[in-house]
Amino acid sequence: MLKVLLVDDDPAMIEVSRIILEKEGYEVISANDKDNGLRLVEEERPDIMVLDVMMKELDDGIVMVRELRARGVQTPIIMLTGLGKATCMKFVDTDDQLQVNEYFEKPVEPQKLIAAVKKLIVKREE
Repeated sequence: MLKVLLVDDDPAMIEVSRIILEKEGYEVISANDKDNGLRLVEEERPDIMVLDVMMKELDDGIVMVRELRARGVQTPIIMLTGLGKATCMKFVDTDDQLQVNEYFEKPVEPQKLIAAVKKLIVKREE
């Protein structure tokens, strides 16, 4: 069974995402902050990660991605952000060092999340 790591400080977002992904047959593990997320990456070796941008700190998700990539972790990452709603700005990746595979504004439509996970799992297996 393929394993998805969810890292978000919003328990409702984790629960909704868990339900969506488990219904599709994925094993879901979760953390509510960057530090626990990094620990789970080491312990659980997920097949894909879904990370929030803003957690305890405004850039925790971005810091987590940079740390993972610096360690050589190539696991696909989907980044979720509520930044647009909070600031009326669009989150755009203009930093070549921030290597994520997909971005979605919260709340993400379930079909979009599932499609992105399936696409990235297929690409990883190729």
